[in-house]
Amino acid sequence: MRLLVQLLGFGLMLLGLYYLGKNIFFTTSVSPYWWRGIAADLSVLSLTFGVAMLAILPRSAKTLGFVAIAFGILMVIVSSRAILTPMSLWQFVVSLGSFVFGFRMMLTGRLPV
Repeated sequence: MRLLVQLLGFGLMLLGLYYLGKNIFFTTSVSPYWWRGIAADLSVLSLTFGVAMLAILPRSAKTLGFVAIAFGILMVIVSSRAILTPMSLWQFVVSLGSFVFGFRMMLTGRLPV
């Protein structure tokens, strides 16, 4: 039963990420400055490697994954190529709630009461 609850929690986390992530677009385009395209590429690569490091590396080395993710977020801000589309309050509440409760279910293996 515990495994089933943890799988349900993982599914809720993915649902929350989907609702949040479907309104964020990363674009690359031709820009007048040579460094803006590099920053956009670095942000995507850094975020990808950061998530992979968090999943693969042992617990003692996970700091490298967080550093890579922070660098990727910094490059998104520098490149100005992340487009956030409007989101309704209802969508935000549903996505945040499913992410938080899914994480709690996955962590504890119990249904939140």
